[in-house]
Amino acid sequence: MTGDLALTPVGSVRSPRAVPAYDHWGGVVSEIHLDPGVFAPDATAGLEDFSHLEVVFRFHLLEGQEVLTGAAPPRGRVELPAVGVLAQRAKERPNHLGVSRCELVGVDGLVLRVRRLDALDGTPVLDVKPHLRCFVPDEGTVREPDWVREVMHAYY
Repeated sequence: MTGDLALTPVGSVRSPRAVPAYDHWGGVVSEIHLDPGVFAPDATAGLEDFSHLEVVFRFHLLEGQEVLTGAAPPRGRVELPAVGVLAQRAKERPNHLGVSRCELVGVDGLVLRVRRLDALDGTPVLDVKPHLRCFVPDEGTVREPDWVREVMHAYY
């Protein structure tokens, strides 16, 4: 492995949700405030033509907490089989990184209004990309275990 990697946030999330919760993100409307020290005012030009974004962020409330490096039941639900951290989207990952796809509601300069972004108020944003259908495999070829539907049924 190579040495440490330092990432600087390019913005932060302003959300009505400040407390971690697993479910009910569907109605959450929040804003991503991009840093004017990082981006020129026209950095978002053309972004309003996209319906969805992919947002990379850091689970900032987990600093100093233990990380999952092996297997555990998803969401701590002991009735489910233990699966490795790389087979789930647990926030307790070694680098505490999250990636979410959300709906782009509006663009106002360096402020992006989004719906269904599962990030808390104050979350540091590391990158924002437009969601492009060509980067998603044919949905007919996507395979996932049954437990995913069970744990995620109320997520949005």
